Amino acid sequence: MNPKRAFTLIELLVVIAIIGIIVALLLPVLNSAKKRAQRTACMNNLRQINLGVRMYSDDSSDKAPHTPYTATSPSFVDWTGYRKLIGNYVGLNGNVTSSPELFACPADVFFYDLHRNGRGYVSQSLHNQADSDHTSYGFNGGTRTVFGTDTPGIGGKSMSSIKHPERTVLVAEFPAYCPWSWHQPREPRAQSPWIFNNARNVVSFLDGHVSYIEIYWNGEFRYPTGASSLALEYDPPARYDYQWSGD
Repeated sequence: MNPKRAFTLIELLVVIAIIGIIVALLLPVLNSAKKRAQRTACMNNLRQINLGVRMYSDDSSDKAPHTPYTATSPSFVDWTGYRKLIGNYVGLNGNVTSSPELFACPADVFFYDLHRNGRGYVSQSLHNQADSDHTSYGFNGGTRTVFGTDTPGIGGKSMSSIKHPERTVLVAEFPAYCPWSWHQPREPRAQSPWIFNNARNVVSFLDGHVSYIEIYWNGEFRYPTGASSLALEYDPPARYDYQWSGD
């Protein structure tokens, strides 16, 4: 070996340092590109699901899906029951026991437990849970909360009666109803600070368009028990680009 042609230790260290700097610069870019790809896939999923819901409604006398909660039904049925109703319209052909790619958001890799074991962080995909009916997306059907109040929603309503189809949510990522975000993850905590105002989520609307929008949460509102509200319980201020109710 000719020692004059070999790298010196200093030269090797310089090369390694340069490679490290390049990697450090590229990682945020690659991470950002990955998140954009996940959102794009999620938006495409919701476009297809949105069309399936509209086709179901067209064949159901213009009525939106309606699957109200009962004592024997799964706890998420208000938001997930639509999935069985639209199966044939999105190519499931009755198979709704698994989690097809269409109903799984690529960013859905964790969730917050709202009802079974408190409000803890769970490092599993929501669409892999049986009680979410194996879907990352919830229908804006409205429901009755544990405090006995009806929340806004369009379950069972005539689609043509809804006044602002360009603003009214049809199907959205589950975190939008709280809100938190798969696309803006925060440090896991056991209590409510994981819910935050202006969490961004992918949402589809009655007129068919899909957007990545901010969701309003009133962090100052408290029930007599001290529990905080959820975003699905009220329409946002006028400056926001969505509403839950069909009014």
